[in-house]
Amino acid sequence: MKVYVVRHGESETNKAHRWTGWLDVSLTEKGKKDALFARSILENVKFDKIYTSDLSRAIQTAEIAIPDCDYEKTALIREMNVGNIAGKSSDALTPEMRRRVPQEGYTALGGESQEQFGSRIREFMASLEALDCENVAVFSHAGCLKRMLSEIVGTMLPGKNVLCANCTVAIFEYTDSVWRLHSWINP
Repeated sequence: MKVYVVRHGESETNKAHRWTGWLDVSLTEKGKKDALFARSILENVKFDKIYTSDLSRAIQTAEIAIPDCDYEKTALIREMNVGNIAGKSSDALTPEMRRRVPQEGYTALGGESQEQFGSRIREFMASLEALDCENVAVFSHAGCLKRMLSEIVGTMLPGKNVLCANCTVAIFEYTDSVWRLHSWINP
């Protein structure tokens, strides 16, 4: 099975350089154009199943990338919960907190721990493993793509070392009970 995981297009908070997490924000006009890049990658693929995060920016991306698609919304593939810095400027974290987040997550700010986030992503991946499908599309967030990649390679990759632009399309394969990275396509 191939799983095409798409990061949403540019959102209002991406444009404003603000933390987003679970804030439900819309795509910008540029974000809607970003979704056309995903469409160009996905347009010739027949999908057996389509999932989207339950947040508007992912849903809007899915609806542009695969017009008239039927999709299932799930909170399992929401972005990591960043707690009370959601909506705040990207420089809202102190240097000390920035050092702690990769190991601890955002629990000190009322958000998720790395383990909680990882558990959610592993639960979603396990649900995919149970499918009998050839191609699956997933519309989600940068944190989810990076976490899925980390789960597949078996180690936490530093986020700053993985380029994941708006509407990046990651293609993962699941065959013979093994996950593999097939392609990572940045716009």
